[in-house]
Parts: sequence; structure tokens; C-alpha cells
Amino acid sequence: MRPTVRVGWRASVGLSGDILAALPVPLAFPLLVALYYGESPLPFVAAIAVSVALGAGFRRLGDPNSNLGPREAFLAVALIWFLVAVVGAIPFVVAGDGTTAHPVNALFESMSGLTTTGATVLVDFSVHSRSVMMWRQVIQWLGGLGILILATAVLSEVGVGGAQLMESETQTQDINKLAPKISRTAQLIWGIYFGLTGLAVVVYFLLGLAVDPRMDLYNAVAHAFTSVATAGFSPEPLSVGAFHPAIQWAVVPFMVIGSTSFVLIYFAINGEPMRLLKNEEFHFYLGAMALFASIVALGLFFDPGIGYGVEGTLRHAVFNVVSIVTTTGYASTDYVTWAPAAKHILFMGMFVGGMVGSTTCSIKSLRWLVALKSFRRNLYTAIHPEAVRPVRISEKPIDEGAIRDIYAYLLLSIVIFFLLTVVIVVDAERSGLRVTEFEALGAAATTFLNIGPAFGAAGPYGTFATFPMSTRAVMVVLMWIGRIEIIPVLVLFTKAFWTS
Repeated sequence: MRPTVRVGWRASVGLSGDILAALPVPLAFPLLVALYYGESPLPFVAAIAVSVALGAGFRRLGDPNSNLGPREAFLAVALIWFLVAVVGAIPFVVAGDGTTAHPVNALFESMSGLTTTGATVLVDFSVHSRSVMMWRQVIQWLGGLGILILATAVLSEVGVGGAQLMESETQTQDINKLAPKISRTAQLIWGIYFGLTGLAVVVYFLLGLAVDPRMDLYNAVAHAFTSVATAGFSPEPLSVGAFHPAIQWAVVPFMVIGSTSFVLIYFAINGEPMRLLKNEEFHFYLGAMALFASIVALGLFFDPGIGYGVEGTLRHAVFNVVSIVTTTGYASTDYVTWAPAAKHILFMGMFVGGMVGSTTCSIKSLRWLVALKSFRRNLYTAIHPEAVRPVRISEKPIDEGAIRDIYAYLLLSIVIFFLLTVVIVVDAERSGLRVTEFEALGAAATTFLNIGPAFGAAGPYGTFATFPMSTRAVMVVLMWIGRIEIIPVLVLFTKAFWTS
């Protein structure tokens, strides 16, 4: 007897069609940029045509009367992130400039953008049009808060299933408490996101007028898109390091805000700042950045080979640690030239991440906080086996099942991270590329955890185009899995998901 499929896949496919059909809206922005600068609009016209056609096809396959349950939400999350990345690659291929003319490289750049990884395969930035470079920024902005939250905000037909999508996207249930209707909640979150992005545009542009004309309106918009999104792409090959130190300092708070829970930001804006200021996860991730930045600053200050001066040392330490920990991936300098100890601190910072319910990626601070408290509890109960001590975060007890889920996530992350490292080393050797173990570890961590730059040739001023094409293809998949947090992807490959 053949098992019955118990997943309402047509609901997931139908929602995917809705998202694809809505993509012409963000694609219109770089199209306008192309028209303004007198560049070819063809890359974006082609992408709009494909997204409309695919959207219509998927809508036809879908069933608008089906509700989205947890299984359908998992399937929709996986489908949408992959399909949008595929459409996002079309402008790069059609433009046909530089390394992104190759379909695999284009998909790498698109997936890196959408997942807010920020790793790039660009080699020569100057060969790409301003409109195509702006598209890189736009897809990072879309991916920052999550295209599914956007979908919940704009697609009224998502209905009850919107809550499932929001939980899958943000890894938090608190986001549902902002408003009675989930669509209203999504609108509030996107309102904050849009407002913060607008504020960043104004700050960067005004600073550009005051201290650095290179930060013109184009660059102000481009960097605002990827600051709050903790994404990391820049139209400049030197990243934010291309601009005046005052602008580099101005970027730091936007990276921090982007990696802070948008739920708590909402409460802070609406007269309840103590909910943010008393939050233990907030303390943990700010403390982690302060600790790492202090160690890096001390290392740079006493390194005779580094001559940044006091302000420069503090700025580069703070900027690059915040960029790595928040998974943004900007750079203010080429930290590949730093001493090994400083680079290892940055490597450790890759595994921290910001708060749940933010635009950040990586492990996330809440998981580390729960794991550390659980470990401390286990040490205590080993001495006092009769003791009952629940793990509490901000005075709220954490469910034991949630703690087991966190351990499972950490274990899966470690296994996948080391497997990817082995793939990078083996494939690099096969192709004759010399990669040190540390560079391979960094490349694996930065792509799987959606950080951005790594070390060596893939450093902040380098490119992932140095890796073999087969490795880049694997990295595309790992960026996709890392962005949607492993479980929603792996569960699709289990028989129980489809039948029981």
C-alpha cells in the first residue's frame, strides 16, 4: 500500500507563486536606476518577465483554499528562499559582465545576497553597471528581515498560516504578540525596518556632504540597504573602508540595531525601553562584542606591524568585530594582515550572531545563552542531584524540549560546518588551489553561518571566485540551509514529514 502524502504541498507552491509574482516590485528599483544612469534595462526586464511567468505557473499549480500548517510552512520557506535566489540571479547572467556572467557565480551572488551572507565572487567591481550593483544591495535588504515577513505583510490571503511563516522566519513566538492580526504585526516590523533604513540613508548622505563626497546619494542608499539588514555587500571594493572614519563609526550603531530583536525595538519605541534594556540576550550579545573588540584592540595596539594610532585601532577593532558578530560582513580595513591571534578572535565571533527576531544570522546569542546556562545547571545538579533548577532567560523558564532542540541545532551546525570544511579542503587540493586549514575553516563558517568575508584569498578585500566552481556550488546550498536554520530543510528529506 502506497503511503498517503499528508503535506498540503499545493498551498506551499501557491504561496511561492504569490511571492514570485510580487518580485517585479523590488526589481523595479534597479530598473529605475538603470534608466536614470542610461544603462541597459534588459537584465531587470528579463528578470521581471521570468518572475511573472513562474509566479503564474506556480499559482496555477497551487491551491488558494489550502491552509498553511507547520509542514506547509517548512516547505514554503525552503521553496521561496531558493526560487527567489534563482530569479535574483537572472540580472547578473543577462548583464553578462565579469564573473557573475556564469550561472553558478550568478546564483552564488544572488544566494549570498538574499541570505545576507555578503560573500562575493566579484573580481573587478568596475565592470558592473551601477544598476546591477544596486540590485545586489536590494536583494540583501529584502533578505535582511525576511521575504516571508514581507509576504505576510502584503499578502492578505496568507491568513492563519502567516503565523507559521513568521515563526519559521524569526525563530521566535514573541513576534506574534505585537498586534492581534499577524499581517498587522508584519506591517509593524516592516515599518520599523523601513524607518531605520531611511534614517541610515539620511545619516550617511549628510555625513557624505560634510566629510566625504564619495558617500553620495547612490552610496548612501546602497549602504543603508545592507547596514540595517546586517548583510554586508558594498558597491565599493574596499567596502566601508573606502569612506571617511566618521562614516565608518556611523555604520556601527546601524549594524547593532539590525542585530537587535525587532520586537524589543518596537516596545522601546513605544515607551517600554526597559524590556530591551533588561533583556539577558541583549546583554549577552553586547557583552560578547565588547569583549572581543577589547581583545582585538589590545592586540592591534601592541602589534608593532600595525600603525593605526589610538583612534584607528579602536575604530578598526570595534567596526570589524561588530561586523563579524552581527554577521554583517563589512570591513573597514583588510584584517587578513592582522596577527593570527586577532584573526582567531574574529573567527570565534563568527559563531555568535545577534538576537533572535533580528536580521542577523549565525548561531544567535539566545542559543549560546541557553546552552551555557543549561551547562551551568548540569554542573550544579551533578553535585546536588536532588535539586530542581529550571533554566531561566530574563526570569522566564525555558522549556526542556526547547533546550534539547538547541543542543540538536548546535550539534547539526558543528557537523555540517566540519563537513563543508572537508569539502573545501579536498576540492581545493583537487583543483590545485592552495588553501590553509584556517582559511578553509573560515570559508566554511562564513558561508554556512551567512557572515560574509573569510580569510586569505576570500578575505574582506578578496573574492570567493578563487574557489573551484564545484565548491562554490556546494556553498550556494549551504548558504541556503544556513539562512533558514537547517531544520526546515533537513526535515523535507524525511519520510515522516511527507507521510505520517
